[in-house]
Amino acid sequence: MSVEHLTALDPIFSECLRVGGPAIRDFSRPSGFVGLLRMVMEQQLSTRVALALWAKLQQRMGGAVTPEAILALDDESLRACGFSRQKIGYARGLADAVASGRLDFDVIHILPDEEAISRLVALKGIGRWSAEVYLMSTLDRPDIWPIGDLAIQLGVQRLKGWADKPTPRQLIEVAEPWRPYRSFAARLVWHHYVALQEQARAARVVKPSRALPPP
Repeated sequence: MSVEHLTALDPIFSECLRVGGPAIRDFSRPSGFVGLLRMVMEQQLSTRVALALWAKLQQRMGGAVTPEAILALDDESLRACGFSRQKIGYARGLADAVASGRLDFDVIHILPDEEAISRLVALKGIGRWSAEVYLMSTLDRPDIWPIGDLAIQLGVQRLKGWADKPTPRQLIEVAEPWRPYRSFAARLVWHHYVALQEQARAARVVKPSRALPPP
């Protein structure tokens, strides 16, 4: 089991579990065009906002979000569903690549990790982080380690007790012993980071305003 393997290798994973228990939040997403389009939409948005905008897009399309439907919508309609001008370009580029056959998800899904990432980042608007999270969350690839993720960087820094945010090289080196379960390691670090953020928010006490004396 990946949990037992990781906790035996490094005590930071026991700490990850301690702050919130073993239930890791669901990272699963749909695969293919829909999954990647959602990742484009969700960039720099909160989960709540992204879900609301995705529901709005589905409603506008009658529930079926397809490359052809995206290409048929005008910019105003896409903006109404939460796409910025930049994201409209990314969404149309992705839709065109899939509709034309230049991007074949059946091929992507059987490629080794690095080859699949290379194919995905060739698309405008899809960076390495998006490609890595796509492999983790839609294909359940077991050994992805997204070092460009800020929560991973800050989470590892705190868990290891480092004074400074780790460099990419440090993050790669620290995770080498965690192979072939680095995806689960990432989920645990994410879980730890999010749990502590939520605890910090809950601990903030807003002082009540002083009540006026009775008349």
